[in-house]
Amino acid sequence: EKGILGVPWLICGLILPSLISLAHPSLRLLGCNHFRGAAVNYSTLLLEDGPGLLYVGAREAIYKLDTSNISDTSISLSLEWAASAEQKRQCLSKGKNNQTECYNHVRFLDRYNDTHMYTCGTHAFRPRCAYIDVARFTFVRFEEGKEKCPYDPTKGYTGFIIDGEMYSASQYEFRNIPDIRRNFPFPNLRTDNSPTSWLLESDFVGSALLRESINSSIGDDDKLYFFFTERNTEPTAYSSQTKVARVARVCKGDIGGQRSLQRKWTSFLKARLVCAIPDYELYFNVLRNIFVVEGSSVHDSVLYGVFGLEWRNVKMSAVCQYSFRDVQTAFDGPYMELQDTKWREYTGTVPEPRPGSCITDQHRALLINSSRDLPDNVLNFTQRHALMSRQIQPVGGRPVLLQRSADYTKIAVKQVVGLDGRVYDMLFIGTDEGWLHRAVKISDRVHIIEELQLFEEKQPINNMVISQKQNRIYVSAASGVVQVPLSSCERYTSCYDCVFARDPFCGWDGRACTTVVFNNRHLHIRLPQSKSFVMHRTRAVMAGDDMLLQCEIRSNLATPHWTLNGQVMLGYGVDFGYRTGTDGLLIIGAQNQQSGHYRCYAVENGVWVPVRSYMVRVQPVPPPASHLSGKQLLSPPPALLPFRPQLQTYRHMEAMYISLVAVLGGLCLVLTVVLLYVSFCARNSPSARKYSQQALSITTATERKRSSHFELKTISSHCNGRTEGRSRAMSRDGEFLQIIPADIQTTPSKEPPPAPPLPMPPPLPASEYANGLSATLPSVLRKMNGNSYVLLRQTDSEMTSPLYHSFTEELNRILEKRKHTQLDIQPDESSV
Repeated sequence: EKGILGVPWLICGLILPSLISLAHPSLRLLGCNHFRGAAVNYSTLLLEDGPGLLYVGAREAIYKLDTSNISDTSISLSLEWAASAEQKRQCLSKGKNNQTECYNHVRFLDRYNDTHMYTCGTHAFRPRCAYIDVARFTFVRFEEGKEKCPYDPTKGYTGFIIDGEMYSASQYEFRNIPDIRRNFPFPNLRTDNSPTSWLLESDFVGSALLRESINSSIGDDDKLYFFFTERNTEPTAYSSQTKVARVARVCKGDIGGQRSLQRKWTSFLKARLVCAIPDYELYFNVLRNIFVVEGSSVHDSVLYGVFGLEWRNVKMSAVCQYSFRDVQTAFDGPYMELQDTKWREYTGTVPEPRPGSCITDQHRALLINSSRDLPDNVLNFTQRHALMSRQIQPVGGRPVLLQRSADYTKIAVKQVVGLDGRVYDMLFIGTDEGWLHRAVKISDRVHIIEELQLFEEKQPINNMVISQKQNRIYVSAASGVVQVPLSSCERYTSCYDCVFARDPFCGWDGRACTTVVFNNRHLHIRLPQSKSFVMHRTRAVMAGDDMLLQCEIRSNLATPHWTLNGQVMLGYGVDFGYRTGTDGLLIIGAQNQQSGHYRCYAVENGVWVPVRSYMVRVQPVPPPASHLSGKQLLSPPPALLPFRPQLQTYRHMEAMYISLVAVLGGLCLVLTVVLLYVSFCARNSPSARKYSQQALSITTATERKRSSHFELKTISSHCNGRTEGRSRAMSRDGEFLQIIPADIQTTPSKEPPPAPPLPMPPPLPASEYANGLSATLPSVLRKMNGNSYVLLRQTDSEMTSPLYHSFTEELNRILEKRKHTQLDIQPDESSV
């Protein structure tokens, strides 16, 4: 999809995306910084905006970069962390891939305390974790990591450290058992793996902490949310829905049960996230990434999720927005229960206090101060009823953005205050091919402002973080990290582009499009009153021919409108004589009344912006005329008549064939009589006998090649820049008939002459072939009426030229390339 304001800009508008692979490797994208170390697969990002540091976890390495310029290698640091050769050998012996899996892929990187960071890696299918001294940027201690990091580098994983507590969710161990864990401090907690498993082949994509204890009137606890896709066991209307998107919730203060659910979550609940287009029964069941935008309160917070289809061969993505108020409503609603291997809504009595809820003042009034004080009936109910019945619908009931040509992988959101005082959500969405879509949410819709190609080679976006301080976004992929500005207002060269881009970062100050700076100075947005520069062209076309007037509308939100001599052109289709499209106006079978002044406008929000202007002249078709031996053909064959679409019927085609066959037969008869007469005179004339000896050698040499085969060809007198003086013909209006003997054996024709091709469009100027192909046409082709071709040949089937067999294909290819010619003496450009 193109950007709202223009062509699909390569990042910072340097060159077209299709040409990026042709650029020199040293060419850097304007306004952006790149980083690529010795490692690959840059998957983990930790941004510390205060000190201006960006930590990057890659394969067997960790990097420390300066956020102001990640390309500055003079201040960047690297920390190697590779698996040993013995560990890699053991990984290979387990049947793992030594090209991808038998390395140490850094999966976790977070701040542990003021002086240290904590990191975990797959370590060639034997996970390890380590502490890093931030000041010296060195490892200080290693420890076992199989309970904190997945073995497989491709498994979904999420985790964070908050208040000295580590939480993670993934498919752990060789059995790939999904789990949500509190790794430290003691007591460690995990999900229950009972027959009513809380998690089923879950693939985790993200997590978040929402502090509900702050200013809580009921003494509520903070809550942890985990987002994932898992195997669906619920009854659905479509059997193809084998997966479902989920959100799970646990309480931060949960420490497990006393007798039931020991060292297990007592507050685990999960609900379904629905992202679908109900009208088309299109369900996006695969959750790929999430981003939580925290509001002034928990209920004001929103969640953006990137979803995909279950069908891997279909590229389509959707972005859905959810309110945490609706999430809370789902967790406060009815439960589901497994009855006879089927999930149904539970209609029985719910015990008190409510299962799955966090400890509040209501619990404390009942002397329940922690999860270990919860009654066994409450814990047993929680164990069997972890699934909620109420589904979480997106805001507006449908996706805010639907993308048919890309698979979205990551999303990041930043809230921006526009000049109108409203708060807008700016969305930065990464694709599976290394593109970044920058979009803005206005009301209930999301508009893509631009697409940026960040990497030369196609590769999925692995991670993204936004720096509030630097006003930049940092994007990582397999080949490196890119630092991208959140906006590039200087890219918009006119007020129309600046305003219609709908970029809340940008505003028109009367002279240029500038970045909005919120201070005492007030920026005014206004539309220019002067007319913008419009490209003007002159075009000419023969009557009855088609012509395309190009007009590229650079905005996806604008629609093209055309006027003819100041009148708006309405209607569409052949009946109206034209068709409109995103790339221009197609005039069909041009007629004289279609001459005039055409203007193309881009109409958006009621504003008409002129884009292109054309002066079109429709030229009448000249009457055809031909001569043969000084005698005018009273009824020229239909193939010589100019083509008119409304006369092309079966009856005229039949008449054309009959006329051509009659002409051919007549010519053959005349030529036979002439040859017999010449032969008789040559045998009885004394002068002929005088030259017979001189011509004997020539006759002997050429006798084998003599033939009764002839071509009737209509060519232009200026076709090759000269006329052939030996041709027996008379010229009229620049055209003549020419009789040319062929060089094949004298064998009577065994097949009737082939039917001529269909009549072709009106003539080109006699000075050249269409598109300048005169030098490349095969010898069996000759011009007729400018750009129509006819082939009349008597020949032996065994000696037919290969070009003759391919004539139809050759002609079709030439005519497919033929463009409408310029008929003005000094036109602006060819009428393509």
